[in-house]
Amino acid sequence: MPIDPSKRTANWDAGYDTTAIKAKVDKKRPDMLPRMASQTAAIVSMEGQVKQTCDAAGVSVITYPFYLDFGREMWHMIHEREMSGESAAKEAAVLITKWTARGLTQAVLQAIRTDVFNVAAPVAP
Repeated sequence: MPIDPSKRTANWDAGYDTTAIKAKVDKKRPDMLPRMASQTAAIVSMEGQVKQTCDAAGVSVITYPFYLDFGREMWHMIHEREMSGESAAKEAAVLITKWTARGLTQAVLQAIRTDVFNVAAPVAP
């Protein structure tokens, strides 16, 4: 039997009590701010390295945002999902295939993978 829409609305309203959410965030904020600042500095550095790799390869500036998106996906894979080794190499190969299909140059993506993120090509089966 489906849930009454008014009951769903009441459940949502109870779950999003902004006073309780604010109290939780206020407790976490002192630890969150330094981590956010550190992560932001590291991401900006990574993006600079991606741009340098693109410059060295002669990539058109208009396509930089797409290469930066690839770099951010690699960053997430390594730093947020904590992948490394052969798992990271295989996942990077999937990302390279995805972005190559979207029109980016495979050699540049591979250079970013290797030079910026220090991830090797996957071992062939």
